[in-house]
Amino acid sequence: MAGTETTRTLRPTPGHPPVSFGPDPVGRTSPTSATEQRKEPLVQNILDAIQAGDTSSEDFANLALPESYRAVTVHKDEVDMFEGLATRDKDPRQSLHIEDVALPELGPGEAYVAVMASAINYNTVWTSIFEPVSTFGFLERYGRLSELTKRHDLPYHVVGSDLAGVVLKTGPGVTRWKPGTEVVAHCLSVELEDPAGHDDTMMDPQQRIWGFETNFGGLAHIALVKSNQLLPKPAHLTWEEAASPGLVNATAYRQLVSKNAGQMKQGDNVLIWGASGGLGGFATQYALNGGANPICVVSNEEKADIVRSMGVEMIINRSEEKWQFWNEEGTEQNPKEWQRLGKRIRELTGGEDIDIVFEHPGRETFGASVYVTRKGGVITTCASTTGYMHEYDNRYLWMNLKRIVSSHFANYREAFEANRLIDQGKIHPTLSRTYSLEEVGQAALDVHHNLHQGKVGVLCLAPEEGLGVRDHEKRAKHLDAINRFRGV
Repeated sequence: MAGTETTRTLRPTPGHPPVSFGPDPVGRTSPTSATEQRKEPLVQNILDAIQAGDTSSEDFANLALPESYRAVTVHKDEVDMFEGLATRDKDPRQSLHIEDVALPELGPGEAYVAVMASAINYNTVWTSIFEPVSTFGFLERYGRLSELTKRHDLPYHVVGSDLAGVVLKTGPGVTRWKPGTEVVAHCLSVELEDPAGHDDTMMDPQQRIWGFETNFGGLAHIALVKSNQLLPKPAHLTWEEAASPGLVNATAYRQLVSKNAGQMKQGDNVLIWGASGGLGGFATQYALNGGANPICVVSNEEKADIVRSMGVEMIINRSEEKWQFWNEEGTEQNPKEWQRLGKRIRELTGGEDIDIVFEHPGRETFGASVYVTRKGGVITTCASTTGYMHEYDNRYLWMNLKRIVSSHFANYREAFEANRLIDQGKIHPTLSRTYSLEEVGQAALDVHHNLHQGKVGVLCLAPEEGLGVRDHEKRAKHLDAINRFRGV
């Protein structure tokens, strides 16, 4: 239980001693050694090489790698620990562990990356509370695919789907990325042995989300990735800033901009739910950057101020206007509230309806989203944070020729384009706060309870915030936009 004092000894990885954890007044499993203490010698050598700033690729390639590394994990033997609890009462601080795990074998087309910083996504929250299913089922299925993928089927799962860091070593067949290269990683893992994946890699039957449906994720000192997950780190950003956009930025790009989903064009009216959040903060930027008209839904005036600072003029504050799309029992929807929302939108747009809805809340809002979309318009959906079982009045869909388009992360090209816009300073990180690796349980809890704003970063090898900037001139041009979410 959170709030009790416990001493925990985590299971050893093969050939490695257990890691001891001391009393924790809030129930988190944090190491007894202070965060500032120097790391294991081989890991410290890696960090020293990165911070030197002039270490050659050859020197990076010659660095000795540790047999084990520090990582954030969930345990297979704890998947039932929250049984009987309501979703909100499940506490990631109890299920997320920080321990030493064995460095996996490096395979063809893969790379080890020293992780300077990572970030929290909802998929890490879902993993930590074992909802809607345990991720160990994903790892078991992946492990049956080949001899190489057996590495992923372990009694622990190293989580995390974002990173910024430095390439340490590459496997056979990797030619583009050299040791010492500063990179970020997108989270699409594909095998590409099936023809279905060669038009849009998201269609690969073996498409998975790294760090969620695969092991060896980014909330760690070292990560194992496929080389086709790597992208150049934007030189004007710190490690934590560069790590934070990955999953949500590429997701928003595909969902709203790409030909594979929204196909947004100039002048489109775009309804963005949660417009200042992790996903919505990027959707809002893409709408503005692409000449569309964002109608931003936020939950309070502080969040309204964030989107105003981006240049948004049309804002709907949920708390002020008290939308109630469902009755108190959550069993029936109220179409009159859909109508009220449609009227409010037309007041803001001068009588026009919505061309594209950027949907991700799911059950709570989906009926309203379908209703307010114009005839022939599009509802794009990539998530269901308020529930997966959507309900809507199908008459408003079929009789008005509207379309519901699914969108799930992004392919490599889309992730590259989204990262390129970050590098060009046209799209900016939405980082609001950064935690240490030892605080990852609290970081995940804050996201679980929606206490965060934008994205929440996690320092991994980086000893402090503010490191990793290589292009200070470019940074100075965009500093206000980079810091827009800070402290919110």
